Amino acid sequence: MSAFATYPSLVDRSVLITGGATGIGAAFVEHFARQGARVAFLDIDDASAASLCVSLADARHAPHYLHCDITDLDALRGAIDEARNLTGPIAVLVNNAANDVRHMLDEIDAAGFERNIAVNLRHQIFATQAVIADMRHLGGGSIICLGSTGWMKKNSGYPLYAMAKAAVHGFVNGMARDLGKDHIRINCLVPGWVITEKQARLWLDDAGREEIARVQCMPGYLRADDLARAALFLAADDSRMCTGQDFIVDGGWV
Repeated sequence: MSAFATYPSLVDRSVLITGGATGIGAAFVEHFARQGARVAFLDIDDASAASLCVSLADARHAPHYLHCDITDLDALRGAIDEARNLTGPIAVLVNNAANDVRHMLDEIDAAGFERNIAVNLRHQIFATQAVIADMRHLGGGSIICLGSTGWMKKNSGYPLYAMAKAAVHGFVNGMARDLGKDHIRINCLVPGWVITEKQARLWLDDAGREEIARVQCMPGYLRADDLARAALFLAADDSRMCTGQDFIVDGGWV
């Protein structure tokens, strides 16, 4: 039986998670809530969010769900203000929301380009902008941006997603020095192929299973909980001198 870490510094800490109703985001919500953090999360999947909140009703602080389309920047700013009112100044931001919808270059039009970038990149920048004053007030904080190994592996089938995720890494590197002087850490948490319910339903076929078995150094499937445990470390005081880095959790694929 595995025994996993607990982080006393996360107790009562205010955490905001985007895209928290399902998949990796739901694992973030669960793990932070189980550490005793004050969690608010944004999503548009009301039914899944409600179910998640019910499952965590016995946590030290039951999480707060805020319906928000993160591609609407006014709505995003308003939801962050509401989260702040519910949990206090935001000490941890997890920029998780994304959509790896498949597409090919010849299918992309201007509206599709803008929509894809809004979902996979733009909100990370503006959510970060919106919490900096909180973190300065608190004397520091942690921003965790979700990248991907997909662009590193030169995967086909989602060029805009790959471009956006590569840009997330650039944003993290571009902000680390400016934020560091205020004791604000910013890192990129980089998943490999995490087999969530969505991935298993849409993309995991026999060829995919064979590829995982052949390429990953570690046997078995990468799960959302594996990413959540890494996020806990990056949010806790234990990682106080970690910034501007890529933390890859992929079973040794890349």
